[in-house]
Amino acid sequence: MNSRTLVVAGMVVLAALTRLVEHPPNFSAVTALALFGAVYLPSRKLALAVPVAALMLSDLLLEVVTRLGWVTGWMVGGQGLHPMMWVIYGTTALIAVLGLTLRKHPTIPAVAGVALLGSVVFYVVTNFGVWALDSLYPHTAAGLWDCYFYGLPFFRNQLLGDALYAALMFGGFALAERRVPALARPAQ
Repeated sequence: MNSRTLVVAGMVVLAALTRLVEHPPNFSAVTALALFGAVYLPSRKLALAVPVAALMLSDLLLEVVTRLGWVTGWMVGGQGLHPMMWVIYGTTALIAVLGLTLRKHPTIPAVAGVALLGSVVFYVVTNFGVWALDSLYPHTAAGLWDCYFYGLPFFRNQLLGDALYAALMFGGFALAERRVPALARPAQ
């Protein structure tokens, strides 16, 4: 593995670990790390596996710190391992597949558009998962509507988090590529 791949994978893992820092619900780097990994990791297998593995690692760490009581406040009620995690991993992989479309030309408008699409995909799929797999909402059309409606504040946070983290990850790496020759995109 070359230094570029290690830096990209490290950035994906670091972004996943930001989930351990206090943040508003759904204001996370999940979509950004999936897109970033898909664009910059050298193979399609790594582009799909590394973001999901990083998310799994952060879920395991969330589970450990909450079960051991090492945290108080915002994270106490949280869990790293929960029934919806498989829906989230699948959605993250789906977002990474969307990110593969950016591999040749990750321009600012293209990244912004796919990040927005990724946010929408995450909202639609995970809220459907909550409705289908949880007992929080009745399994009726009205229950599904309520699930999406009451999920709108989380979607707003998702959009804001995705925009911030995508800008930080893609912008930061673009700067690093210019300043550190070992990180420059290999000739195609």
